[in-house]
Amino acid sequence: MTRRPLLLAALGLALAGCGARRDLRPAEGEALPPPPYGATATPTPGDLLTPTTQQRPTRSDELLRESTERQDDPFDIPPRN
Repeated sequence: MTRRPLLLAALGLALAGCGARRDLRPAEGEALPPPPYGATATPTPGDLLTPTTQQRPTRSDELLRESTERQDDPFDIPPRN
């Protein structure tokens, strides 16, 4: 009976250790991927993890500030029954 709580505590500590964070490095004996075509240098892991403006664009228009009343549409008629 006392083994089960100890086993659960050990399992919890083992799982908590899985989330350790450290610098991203290639595996032992491995190198970073080759630089992209046209690049002058191989990007660092930090460069590869930082999103560009194309990957995370910013919103350039404010909808509430530039909203206007819709004009009447003469072609917006109900369908035939």
